[in-house]
Amino acid sequence: MMYNPQLETFLRVADAGSFNKAAEEAFITSTAVIKQINLLEDSLDVKLFERSHRGLHLTKAGKSLYRDAKYIIQYCRESIIRAKNA
Repeated sequence: MMYNPQLETFLRVADAGSFNKAAEEAFITSTAVIKQINLLEDSLDVKLFERSHRGLHLTKAGKSLYRDAKYIIQYCRESIIRAKNA
């Protein structure tokens, strides 16, 4: 892939609403998912999720990144298809 694979994990967590559900969907441990999200937040220096006993919620920054990450990943997939068809 041509983008940070942590973005896919981020999208999966946001869609699932929990680290555990996202981990199950990705067939990895919840510890690995949490580590990826923490690394992404640290590298961006932005908090993406509000964590509480009621679950996870995207911050304003998280909502913004969510929209852009969806676009980025789709655009990368389409660009690979276009390159193969060229």
